[in-house]
Amino acid sequence: MVAARNTLWEAKTSNYWRLNVSLGQLAADYEQNGFAVIESAIAPSDLDSIKIAAQDIVESFDVSKHRSVFSTQHQDKDRDKYFIDSAEAVHCFLEEHALDESGELNRPKDRAINKIGHAMHDLVPAFTEFCRLPIFAETMHALGFQTPELWQTMYIFKQPQIGGEVRWHQDASYLIANNTGVIGCWIAIEDASKSNGCLWVEPGGHHSPLREIYEVSADAPTGELRPLDDTPWPDESKALAVEVPAGSIVLFSDRLPHSSSQNFSDRSRQAFTMHFTDHSSQWSDKNWLQRRHLSPFLLA
Repeated sequence: MVAARNTLWEAKTSNYWRLNVSLGQLAADYEQNGFAVIESAIAPSDLDSIKIAAQDIVESFDVSKHRSVFSTQHQDKDRDKYFIDSAEAVHCFLEEHALDESGELNRPKDRAINKIGHAMHDLVPAFTEFCRLPIFAETMHALGFQTPELWQTMYIFKQPQIGGEVRWHQDASYLIANNTGVIGCWIAIEDASKSNGCLWVEPGGHHSPLREIYEVSADAPTGELRPLDDTPWPDESKALAVEVPAGSIVLFSDRLPHSSSQNFSDRSRQAFTMHFTDHSSQWSDKNWLQRRHLSPFLLA
């Protein structure tokens, strides 16, 4: 296990994560741009631990029982009971183009999964251990969270050829937390580039209005995506491709517009995402994601 040294992480060997920026600079970049990047921050052995765990989950997934597709273009229209229940479970979701007209897989199962979500940090020991690596608590503290609370985890495969486009959006539309808001923590399990569907962000876009909101009512299992502001999504002149090597961390504000393109390449772009609030923040009861039967997942 590796540990932070004061407020500056340093390279030890090729087997250890490293950080070449101070926590103060990290916080300044985040405040100015709405995101910050720490390249090659996670040890390959730690990446492998959750990559193997994800493969095991996929191997045990019974497609015949659950053919729920996660639509990356219409995130508000595919939140069925299986999706809502995943807030406190570990569920697999298929790519839109992984099923043929009769509803059968048109490719091997391990090439058909869009993502796994959303309580792996609670229920899968390898993910629990990974999420408690010191670097995550350190970075959340640097960004102002006194007691970071982890609400959801997602393992995203971005499959070769069919890994779907994720439209421009802001996480605050889907994860509503008053006071401190939500910080996304995106970890590249594999190299991410334009060719295999890396993240795109709008630097400074976290200062723009929240454009839409997805809320679930108490008497309905699904919600509605409502427009709030007609500010256009960023065009090519404002968008920045976040191309990073495996092991890198991208931290971003819940107000930051971000997206990713379809993966047209022959290699996957696997990533692991966590969403944190501060424990002092108020989690809206209109969020689709509720953890009524799970204890808070807190980082020291």
